[in-house]
Amino acid sequence: MAAVSTTSGPRQDAGNDEIDLAALLGTLFDHKWLIGAAVALGFALSVAYALLAAPVYQANAMVQVESKTPTLPGLTAVSQALTDSAPQAMTEVSLLTSRTTLGKAVDDLKLDLQVEPARFPLIGAAIARRFQPSTGNEVAAPWFGLNRYGWGGETLDIAELDVPLDLVGKPLTLIAGANGSFELFDDQDQRLLGGDAGQLAVGGGAKLKVERLLANPGMRFEVTQLARLGIIASLQNNLTASEKAKDSGIIQLSYELGDPVLAQATLEAITRQYIRQNIERNSAEAANSLQFVNKQLPNVRRDLEKAEHALAQYQSQAHTVDITLDAKSLLDQIVSLDTSISQLRLQQAEVTRRYTPAHPAYKALMAQIGELEASKQKINDRIGTLPQTQQELIGLTREVQVSTLTYTNLLNQAQQLDIARAGTVGNARIVDRAVVDTSQPVKPKRALVVAIGTFLAGFLAVAYVFLRQMLNRGVEQVAEIEQIGLPVLASIPMSAFQRDHEKAGRKLRAAGGHNGKPHLLAIDAPNDLAIEAMRSLRTALHFARLDAGNNILMICGSSPGAGKTFVSTNLAATIAQGGQRVLLIDGDLRRSSLHKVLGQDPRNGLSDLLAGRIDIPAATRRTPIDNLSFIPRGEAPPNPSELLMRPELGAVLKTAALQYDLVIVDTPPILAVTDAALIGRHAGTCLMVVRFGLNPAKELALAVQRFEQNGIDLKGAVFNAVERRHDTHYAYGYEYRSGA
Repeated sequence: MAAVSTTSGPRQDAGNDEIDLAALLGTLFDHKWLIGAAVALGFALSVAYALLAAPVYQANAMVQVESKTPTLPGLTAVSQALTDSAPQAMTEVSLLTSRTTLGKAVDDLKLDLQVEPARFPLIGAAIARRFQPSTGNEVAAPWFGLNRYGWGGETLDIAELDVPLDLVGKPLTLIAGANGSFELFDDQDQRLLGGDAGQLAVGGGAKLKVERLLANPGMRFEVTQLARLGIIASLQNNLTASEKAKDSGIIQLSYELGDPVLAQATLEAITRQYIRQNIERNSAEAANSLQFVNKQLPNVRRDLEKAEHALAQYQSQAHTVDITLDAKSLLDQIVSLDTSISQLRLQQAEVTRRYTPAHPAYKALMAQIGELEASKQKINDRIGTLPQTQQELIGLTREVQVSTLTYTNLLNQAQQLDIARAGTVGNARIVDRAVVDTSQPVKPKRALVVAIGTFLAGFLAVAYVFLRQMLNRGVEQVAEIEQIGLPVLASIPMSAFQRDHEKAGRKLRAAGGHNGKPHLLAIDAPNDLAIEAMRSLRTALHFARLDAGNNILMICGSSPGAGKTFVSTNLAATIAQGGQRVLLIDGDLRRSSLHKVLGQDPRNGLSDLLAGRIDIPAATRRTPIDNLSFIPRGEAPPNPSELLMRPELGAVLKTAALQYDLVIVDTPPILAVTDAALIGRHAGTCLMVVRFGLNPAKELALAVQRFEQNGIDLKGAVFNAVERRHDTHYAYGYEYRSGA
């Protein structure tokens, strides 16, 4: 014997916003198999990805930028000190990742030409990576006879590829033939050209020269001529350049690629091009200064010749060549000042080319020139006191000496600049050349991938469980039903037998027929907890019908899927097994399935009875269950509601009520159609079936309101398919067995 308890307790009060940790843990425990399966699937997929994913390697290099630029001859210490500055890392990083630097690497390594061997889906790349050739020209034999795929050891080196503009960026297919022959097809599988390795092939507007081809005949390669700007942008995305420490001038470079050899070669080409450009920039300064000096040399030489000619002419006219001792001293001083001023004027032209007059270097240079000009003026004042002949002779001699010194200095400076231009080494150097650690790829990090994948699968499963729990507003406690004013007469637990019977019933209904045998849980598993709950409902009905107007019981639901047919059939069988004469009437004239559960033919039933085509004895069927009779639906009428509104319905139910102890009528859902309201007016007792987790409280309240509007008083509800949950305090029963 089984007894059922209908005690219940809410998991948390309606006004309590606190999180019930026990309820959350109970929800997770109830879905432990779903969460466990998701975690196991996530772990398996993560392991598969970690093992099959292509490894990515990282090439690393280090570049140092000197904090002091090389000194150029001809600039004063003041201007050198003012023009020297520490390197700016962001500027050098921008130069390293510029299109000019990367473009040269693309051209040198032909990175705009992409060659990919065809691999078998999912596992082909992993198989090819694990192939170990015994000789340099060995190619793996095709697996499963699939020679269109490469299984390891394939090589395709292209020396030259030129395609029309409309084929740039589109994958071309190269099919290997025997003895190094090949054919090239476009993206529409149209043949472009064919040829042999080592020879230039032309056709279809394209030119192709294959340097080396090593593959099984029939094997395919995907060849793509990429847009130059596109591949440069891709390089910029995969290249990382950053200063290792603030103001250190040390730049760390890294580049990631699946091919470790190509990754190292690419980073090596980038650093090499950067150093070359750095040297060229520094050499350009010396070259510009040398150009300026060479441009001034002819003018200074012309001034020197002119001064020498004027001095010789004056000495011839004045018949004097000597300068007094005092005049000699003044001449030496003013020549020295003129020489210095001349040098500074040359530097002024160079500084003016670089800076504005507001720059400190320009101001310092002009201050020096001002000081020398003031000293020169004082000496000129002293020379003005000498005899006229000595003044003229000093002036002409000064011009000759100043021009001579200036010309000599310019010649020396030109030689120094030429040496500086030829010997410039730049202010950047490679500290560490590009290297790749092939024993340790940077991606994928297998342990991390497996950990994250497993965690993510578990997290998504838990999130799905809580989201479904939040969106599923179906009632799960007796208290929720009773809050809308509907007492619960019994709670029927969900059992394995019940679930199997529901699945079998759905299959039987889908087949559209019956096998002549009742498909009832009350017969197949009479000791099941659900049937024990039916017996409890039988007892509750006995007291609920004491004040009923008749012995007619209507069972309905608020919406489809509540299980009213399950409750109706098994309740009828349970009551009949208790010795009462029971008549079960299928009142669902639209989508009935009750006759399939009882293994009966639906013809000659209620619809025919109401239409007057047959009488009650002709419509009533006997069942294998003692004391249980059945009236099926009959022919599906086009107007069920109008048929049920006929007075014949009341007459049929009244006659049946006199012949049987209990008449149970199974009706359609009240919120779907009005049939239940029409039948309920003739029933002394009306029950509504509520399914655990399916019917929301608002839906139940609307169904109760619909019945009240039609003058029908519901005696209570049957809580069907109640599941044992760890997140609720509700206990639906216990099983008691006698005997040892």
